[in-house]
Amino acid sequence: MSQYLSGHIHLGDDLTSVVILDQTLLPNEVKYLTLRTPEEMFEAIRSLRVRGAPAIGICAGYCLAAIAQQRSRDLDHPRYLSELFRQVQYLGSSRPTAVNLSWALDRLLRKAIDLSDVTAPPAKIAAVLREEALSIHREDIAMCRAISEHGLTLLKDGDGVLTHCNAGPLATSQYGTALGPILLGTERGMRLRVFADETRPLLQGARLTAYELDRAGADVTLICDNMASMVMKNGWVNACFVGCDRVAANGDAANKIGTSGVAILAKHYGIPFYVLGPTSTVDLDCPTGADIEIELRDPEEIRSKFYAQPMAPAGVKCYNPAFDVTDHTLISGIITEKGICRPPYTESLSALFS
Repeated sequence: MSQYLSGHIHLGDDLTSVVILDQTLLPNEVKYLTLRTPEEMFEAIRSLRVRGAPAIGICAGYCLAAIAQQRSRDLDHPRYLSELFRQVQYLGSSRPTAVNLSWALDRLLRKAIDLSDVTAPPAKIAAVLREEALSIHREDIAMCRAISEHGLTLLKDGDGVLTHCNAGPLATSQYGTALGPILLGTERGMRLRVFADETRPLLQGARLTAYELDRAGADVTLICDNMASMVMKNGWVNACFVGCDRVAANGDAANKIGTSGVAILAKHYGIPFYVLGPTSTVDLDCPTGADIEIELRDPEEIRSKFYAQPMAPAGVKCYNPAFDVTDHTLISGIITEKGICRPPYTESLSALFS
């Protein structure tokens, strides 16, 4: 294990690689991958071997730090900075919706630019970027704990919680965002019942959320996405907790496809709907959800992925957006590490950064 921060994402011992848990193989196989080239790093993020907005940010920081270490050996100062710029653009194009990706890459790049003013040697810049990537990881651990504490104030013993997609430790560093209050409450002896949507088309709810909650000893029930209305109507859900990949300035929130439908159902049944995520997912430069770029994914994820044989006619047209945007009017509160934001979100979200 690395001498640096361990877990399902960490910098390799050689400082020129990144080690990740391949989430595409869970829950059937636990396998760690060592990413050495920019192409391997790009593919790991693009193919969701590492996923979840905070985890993507952590991984991106380590990836750029590893590349910076590699290139510090054979490039002079001007070409070194040019290469870092190029890699930031390349890695940043792997997943356009999750703002944490560009946030982490830009944060490291700013450090490199600041050092360029004093013409620091590449080896010095690489060392600073490595420490900055570690800082992102450390901050995420503290952030997850704070979000979990704030979210837990909204739950009481015996509550039922519905969640969509995966926003637990695998998607972050520790505890998670949407799952954080549930895991923290379970640790403290609270009895919470969780209904986890399977979350098509990639089944993160079935493969990852159910896996994490079951291992933690939580009371979890897996349901298909089209069963959410039934469990709400039955009175089994007291709150909905979901994560987010980007929050616009007006409170519109992008999350895994299907989240908006859950919010609409919750509104109908009078169930509070909460979005949980770090302030790094809040994009005040994005006015509304209409300005969020929605990633479109491979049609085969609908036609054939996870099936022994294709479950749709060969060549049939498919529409496979990775995310949808939940309108701010459907959101009861946005829970960050700094506290719970309430409407109007244009004011409460802006206050986070004042």
